[in-house]
Amino acid sequence: MENQISNLTNRLQHVGIPVTDAVVSEDFYRSLGFSKAMLSPFQDDGKTGTCVMMKNGAVIIELYQLPDHKLKEIRNRKDGHIDHITFDVNDIELAYSTLKNGSFHVIEEAPVFLPFWENGCKYFNILGPDGERLEFNQLL
Repeated sequence: MENQISNLTNRLQHVGIPVTDAVVSEDFYRSLGFSKAMLSPFQDDGKTGTCVMMKNGAVIIELYQLPDHKLKEIRNRKDGHIDHITFDVNDIELAYSTLKNGSFHVIEEAPVFLPFWENGCKYFNILGPDGERLEFNQLL
């Protein structure tokens, strides 16, 4: 089982950061040499949020602005603002079944599709021992 799990990930795919103003954050990361690689809306509780992927070389940062009714959650965080780290995988279904069957705490009932990037992506999350979210993501 351990060998199967160690072969699931290719690389660190991105770091997700919730932001209160996607435009301001995009400008900030642009000043650090990043460029916009993707911009897409997403749904959260029936309301629309914004996701901006910023890229500098092989480094990708996901800046996501939740809908207005959830921005207070971000502003009131006491800890850091990094929300999750993401691992790139070749086969999301295999990764999901391997981790689910390996007694990991998988959050989603199945891999979730998002209309991000050119052909979309699928992802799911597990929880680490201290509640950290580790996302597994396949670009389709």
